[in-house]
Amino acid sequence: MKLSDFDFTLPEALIAQHPPQQRGESRLLVCPTNKAIEDHQFRHVLDLLQPNDVLVVNDTKVLKARLQGEKATGGKIEVMLERILDDRRFTAMIRASKSPKPGSEVILAGVASARVLAKQGMMYELELLHSSLGLPELLESHGALPLPPYIEHDANAQDDERYQTVFAKEPGAVAAPTAGLHFTEDLLTQVQAKGVRLLNLTLHVGAGTFLPVKTDNVEEHVMHSERYCIPGSVIAELLNAKQNGGRIVAVGTTSLRALEAWATETSCDFNSEAGLKKVTICAEHGHAGDTQIFIKPGYNFKVVDRLITNFHLPKSTLLMLVSALAGKSTIFNAYQHAIAQQYRFFSYGDAMWLERAE
Repeated sequence: MKLSDFDFTLPEALIAQHPPQQRGESRLLVCPTNKAIEDHQFRHVLDLLQPNDVLVVNDTKVLKARLQGEKATGGKIEVMLERILDDRRFTAMIRASKSPKPGSEVILAGVASARVLAKQGMMYELELLHSSLGLPELLESHGALPLPPYIEHDANAQDDERYQTVFAKEPGAVAAPTAGLHFTEDLLTQVQAKGVRLLNLTLHVGAGTFLPVKTDNVEEHVMHSERYCIPGSVIAELLNAKQNGGRIVAVGTTSLRALEAWATETSCDFNSEAGLKKVTICAEHGHAGDTQIFIKPGYNFKVVDRLITNFHLPKSTLLMLVSALAGKSTIFNAYQHAIAQQYRFFSYGDAMWLERAE
């Protein structure tokens, strides 16, 4: 596969710069297997879900991970936190005219200093030094939400609310699981009243999600690493749903990646007898770790049956992921339709309902 196989032309005017006026007022493009695609409002997802289904959401919370600062020599820098290691150590990408060297110090938001401990690839490891604030407090009081690079305004009060899902509770992400942004508390109540179980897992979306694929040969691309955790109780609920004829519906590619990473790493598989035995074992204790799973056409899905997702960038690994799930021709036909019907694209844009191709 070549990177150019996953390219398409998107009019810039269709890139959503702001969320809809009210949460949940977005559109939903429904892509059934071997049937015509349908245009709906997002609330139609309630009609697509069935009793005994499970709806799996990512409860990560976006950190105010973007900090302005300067080097000890006075040069301006921007620090984009990637991962909190403990209360004082973290990894980050640093934008500067000249890269700071290990051992040097930087000033963050004019109120704290940090020492550069090491650099590996694009990432720096830093340690917070002289500050009355711990790292979480520093981010909350002086950081800004790290909006994607295609959103052209700085984060404001509206973004502080709307670039978080209503079920966000575990701080650690530097980008939102954007398919979840469409859900309101009221819609989730209606979903559960229908007999659909709402399940939470956590995958902390990393800054690497914004990085472009740079290899023309797709097989040569190395994915960024992200932390995730799936409680044993959630795995037990997944198993119960499948045994009772329900479907596993992932809200967003982050939920899907966490589920499929767990299954791949533990040899769990809802589609095989041996794999089901492994699921039963995992349900006793859950699973957590880091994943670099790269899902592209040819991948054998082990868990997810349906996916609710936003529209993704050309030549991106997420476009490859949805092509693997629903079929590349299905996805590209749907994207052509969405462009013609002027759907809103990317993080603040509209959504799709996808079915796993058999």
